[in-house]
Amino acid sequence: MTVLKTSMRNFFAHKGRMALSAVAVLLSVAFVCGTLVFTDTMNTTFDKLFAATSSDVTVSPKAAKSDNTPQNGRPDSLPASVLERAKKAQGVKYAEGAVSSMNVTVVNSANKNMGSSTGAPTIAGNWTRNDLRSMEITSGHAPRGPTEAMVDADTADKHHLKLGDELRTIAVTGDFKARIVGIATFKVTNPGAAVVYFDTATAQRELLGTTGRFTHINLSTATGVTNDTLKQNVISSIGAGAYKVQTQKEYSDENRSGVGSFMNVIKYAMLGFAGIAFLVGIFLIINTFSMLVAQRTREIGLMRAIGSSRKQVNRSVLVEATLLGVFGSILGVGAGVGLAVGLMKLMSAAGMDLSTRDLTVKATTPVIGLVLGVVVTVLAAYLPARRAGKVSPMAALRDAGTPADGKAGLVRGIIGLVLTGAGTFALFTAAGADKASDGSLVLGAGVVLTLIGFVIIGPLLAGGVVRVISAVLLRFFGPVGRMAERNALRNPRRTGATGAALMIGLALVACLSVVGSSMVASATDELDKTVGTDFIIQGNQRIVPQAAKAIETTPGLEHVTHYRDIEAEIVAPDGSSDGDGVTAADPTYAQDLHRKTTAGELTAAYGKDSMSVGSKFATKHHVKLGDTLTVAFKGGSTAKLKVAAITDDNVAIDQGARYLSTETMRKYLPADRIPPDQIMFASAKNGQEKQAYAALKKSMEQYPQYQVRDQSDYKQELKDQIGQLLNMVYGLLALAIVVAVLGVINTLALSVVERTREIGLMRAIGMSRRQLRRMIRLESVVIALFGALLGLGLGMGWGATAQKLLALEGLKVLEIPWPTIIGVFIGSAFVGLFAALIPAFRAGRMNVLNAIATD
Repeated sequence: MTVLKTSMRNFFAHKGRMALSAVAVLLSVAFVCGTLVFTDTMNTTFDKLFAATSSDVTVSPKAAKSDNTPQNGRPDSLPASVLERAKKAQGVKYAEGAVSSMNVTVVNSANKNMGSSTGAPTIAGNWTRNDLRSMEITSGHAPRGPTEAMVDADTADKHHLKLGDELRTIAVTGDFKARIVGIATFKVTNPGAAVVYFDTATAQRELLGTTGRFTHINLSTATGVTNDTLKQNVISSIGAGAYKVQTQKEYSDENRSGVGSFMNVIKYAMLGFAGIAFLVGIFLIINTFSMLVAQRTREIGLMRAIGSSRKQVNRSVLVEATLLGVFGSILGVGAGVGLAVGLMKLMSAAGMDLSTRDLTVKATTPVIGLVLGVVVTVLAAYLPARRAGKVSPMAALRDAGTPADGKAGLVRGIIGLVLTGAGTFALFTAAGADKASDGSLVLGAGVVLTLIGFVIIGPLLAGGVVRVISAVLLRFFGPVGRMAERNALRNPRRTGATGAALMIGLALVACLSVVGSSMVASATDELDKTVGTDFIIQGNQRIVPQAAKAIETTPGLEHVTHYRDIEAEIVAPDGSSDGDGVTAADPTYAQDLHRKTTAGELTAAYGKDSMSVGSKFATKHHVKLGDTLTVAFKGGSTAKLKVAAITDDNVAIDQGARYLSTETMRKYLPADRIPPDQIMFASAKNGQEKQAYAALKKSMEQYPQYQVRDQSDYKQELKDQIGQLLNMVYGLLALAIVVAVLGVINTLALSVVERTREIGLMRAIGMSRRQLRRMIRLESVVIALFGALLGLGLGMGWGATAQKLLALEGLKVLEIPWPTIIGVFIGSAFVGLFAALIPAFRAGRMNVLNAIATD
């Protein structure tokens, strides 16, 4: 009880000094809890949506995909006769055929895409009784004929649609127009999908290309009949194994699994960044308690002199840490819920509608936040607590400050150098790996070992690095600069720990910058060397035939190349198989993409019953030029194709592609199973590049889901995509950097308190307030630059090693983004200035006499 009272008294006596550490705990816990609440809310939203939109029992084609987008672009369907047989099953209240397709684009009269901008699908289908479970018509009426359509209210609001507006639906079977006669509102949250309804006959004809077929059948159970019972009755009625029959739960679970895997990726990625923030926060907490222990050396010595044991002193510090962890974690849990709501609002603004009505805070979330926050805080405080327990009673007779342990420093240095050396060796080993998969594991080990090694030897590096930075930067500030340097060097362990917190975040920034820049430079270099086409046409969906025809008839083009990925199973002569499919293209693709071959000529692969394979496939399956491969086309027949070329897989574009001609594909694949183009290429007639580009853009105005790019457009798009990804990552890393800045502020603030008497003496002998504030700001800048120098150097080493592994996948150019690196380094100096504002201000306001009188 005495230990608890003492801990409570000390905690509240130093609450100002604890505040920034508590903020670090708060931010880290908030990020963890916010991530869990956000992903749980997303899962709840989709669970409710799937439960509301699925019928009691659903019958669908056996091969139907959950994403509703088969290879040929037409949804898999079943005949209307199945509906008639299903109606006769015992326990059916009502049964109805439904049509649904996600492989459509809906545009308004100005050819603007009415779909979601967040990647959510556009869903077209017929209006059924089952839709009344999740929607209600709030304006107009359901479609009754081929020229009528109904849209969901969210899409109508986003795109300012109203009754009477004309919509054009673009499907693989063709385009058709209809006017809006109704608007339906979701009863549950719709996370961004655009939905358009037609009458049944129109949906069948325009989306499936035929009548008398449905994509699935909805069945409702009669009173007293369970879903499982009805499922068994339906199977008996339509035949076992012929179709997929699912209860509402099974159907929802199947849809949920796809969303769940995507949400898990988001969750674990964000939790990874939260872990980085926690790691940085550990340094802040260690520094805080180390400095508090050092400042209370005499106090602890007196406690030991009057009978407190080492365990009691140790326990006292750990209790303070527990209080800090509990306080910060409780606030963090609340802030996490607020963060989740903020993310939901942000996603809604971006086009993915998420309602706070579905906000889900599981009982485990606050428990995880509290446990994590408290455990991390206590573990971080363990070393300072252990150091406090070693304070002897004689310390009460000395000045404050614990003597340095030279032996411990030597051991620390040796361990740090060994870990750094082992990590460096691992990085060199990874850089020389023959396979990227093998090298990535060694790279991960090298990153962890070098990071830990640098953290441990930080105090050893502080002396040399700080002196170099000071020689370059602080000499211009005369005596004030020299004093700032000595203050930074006074406690290398503290400087090293403070710099390490900033080092971690900046190392990751530098690493990702190098990798991102190298990817862009490598892809650009390969585009310049290998891509011979003038124009590339692609979108988020396969290119529908009518759009392909518009491309083919564009004036000023020398040739147009079709490119399709075909699902197929390949069996090599040794009996081994590969299900990665083949690529069917026109012979002109050999001009559009210049591929090196290790054997044969690529043009020969486009001959009759011929194909090419990649060098990796050839090596793995012992395939030689002239061998015959058995290719089983999904939905088609089996072919015997001769290997006429082996392409070099030391590339980034089309690595591993197995080429054959479009004519060969047509020979073995029925016309109704041939998929639309994945991508198309076009080359202009000599000297007509600008005119052809403008004409191609005009031809594709009717199809806004596709983009026409020349080579410069394509390079810029690639750069923008990687840039957006990096900016997202930098935004998440910003949390760790914010915590690191708090660490610098806390270190300086506690350092000012520790040096109160010294500051008073300096003021007494003539140092002005302005000079004092400048000294503290310069000290902060030096510490920040020290951490930045270590972090950027370490990160560039990681990034260069990662690029060596990417080179094995064809990304061969290493590019260091010097403007980014230099900008981050200079920005670190401003971080140091910002961090010093409050400590410098407080130091400048000290009363000189009171400061000198401080014990």
